[in-house]
Amino acid sequence: MLTVLVAVGAASWESDFVASLQHQRGMRVVRRCVDIADLLAAASSGRAQAALVSTALVGLDADAVSRLADRGVDAIGVVTGGSSSQAARLKGLNISVLVDAEAPEAIATALTEAEAGRAQHRADLPGHPDEDDMAAGAPTQRGSTIAVWGPSGGPGRSTVALGLATELSEGGASTMLIDADVYGGSVAAMLAMLDESSGVLAAARSANTGSLDADTLAQQAREVAPMLRVLTGLPRADRWPQLRPSALSVLLARSRTLAAFTVVDLGFSLEQDEELSFDTAAPRRNGATLLVIEEADRVLAVGSADPIGLGRLTRGVVDLREAVPGVDVEIVVNRMRPSLGWSQEEVRETVARFTGVDTIRFLPEDRSACDRALVEGRTLAEVAPDSALRFELGRLAGDLLGVSVADRRRGRLRRMLTGSAL
Repeated sequence: MLTVLVAVGAASWESDFVASLQHQRGMRVVRRCVDIADLLAAASSGRAQAALVSTALVGLDADAVSRLADRGVDAIGVVTGGSSSQAARLKGLNISVLVDAEAPEAIATALTEAEAGRAQHRADLPGHPDEDDMAAGAPTQRGSTIAVWGPSGGPGRSTVALGLATELSEGGASTMLIDADVYGGSVAAMLAMLDESSGVLAAARSANTGSLDADTLAQQAREVAPMLRVLTGLPRADRWPQLRPSALSVLLARSRTLAAFTVVDLGFSLEQDEELSFDTAAPRRNGATLLVIEEADRVLAVGSADPIGLGRLTRGVVDLREAVPGVDVEIVVNRMRPSLGWSQEEVRETVARFTGVDTIRFLPEDRSACDRALVEGRTLAEVAPDSALRFELGRLAGDLLGVSVADRRRGRLRRMLTGSAL
């Protein structure tokens, strides 16, 4: 028996639609829900397998769809008259399976498709190319997402994220840098973008209402270089509830279609104990961090090259693997300096012994270059193009791009000469 909830708002066709469902063999309507709160409460009962929703349902957003999924209920979109606008809105809310209100007999098949689609959730996210997008001439590329995480103590996550994003763009790759640190985003301040508007919150609001497309995302991001866009972070840490994981998932999917690389600067905490303090569905402050790590193609764990920093890094990698099982972590040891009295090989052996990660990258301490960049509100590439730190960040970017530092420099020189010739 297929059990369903119906929540289509004040649609004029609701009564006829529900009547046709009730006459179908093997299907039972558990409840007609009057609003979002009623729908989520009914979904929590565990009595339904699917929820039929439409754009007429006030308050329907990506977060509600995500909460239905958390309760094991598949959301199936109902459109009328084959409306393309309704279909686009529902797909923008992470609802990939749609049925027509005049063909309720297709719902059983739709539910089967929805269950099969769980295994391919990432490929089904809105923003990933499908046949309709290709026919409409939408972007068809699927970029890579790089999560930059690190434990507490300020190991230099934002410096690495900004430096890596800059070097990727300098290498000719379109790059989006997203500040998703829910405890203290600093990318805007590092680039002297000292305003109250938040790019990531604006994009998250659009994503939550199903209205975020590549053009909207491009407008909400700040272009700081010809190939580099930045979505600034939270203006205040207390606004973290507005950065919901469901909206951020849509945002990442859209960014993949807009940029070849999306670099995400994350907060330090991985705790998941909110349910200990709430009787109902709890807000998840660290949900955004965990979501990005789960969906990222590469995860960089940044730690500081001192006894305290390395201890936090090794424990943090263990915690990271517990929080996101199966994650493949790449370790970056930042602020390596001769005054520590340790060689890179000694640090590598120590970190590998506790984490099991053999491939470890080292970034040198370059305080004067970093200070100058912070004071001037510019990137390392602009204020210290020959710094040792910038060189190592360029090597990391080169590996991601599949080219050497020398090849990247020749490419930049070629573009500069071509531009001057024009």
